[in-house]
Amino acid sequence: METRIAAISLIIDQPDSVETLNAILHDYAPYILGRMGIPYREKGLNIICLAVDAPLNVINALTGKLGRLKGVSAKAVYAPGEKNE
Repeated sequence: METRIAAISLIIDQPDSVETLNAILHDYAPYILGRMGIPYREKGLNIICLAVDAPLNVINALTGKLGRLKGVSAKAVYAPGEKNE
């Protein structure tokens, strides 16, 4: 199956959502290449960036599940697809 490379950016302002967020990420672990988290204590936020390599529908499902959590904003940015030559 064809996969895409993407970066999923998350901003979390509800600490109560972190346990559910981590459970979702555990379910998608085979697709996650890396994860960087930055706590921004002064603003009461956490910023997470995920690098993923997965089929497009998996990336969309993951981003949607995360974005539906209370206090979580999620956006995906995709690497350019293969060029037609």
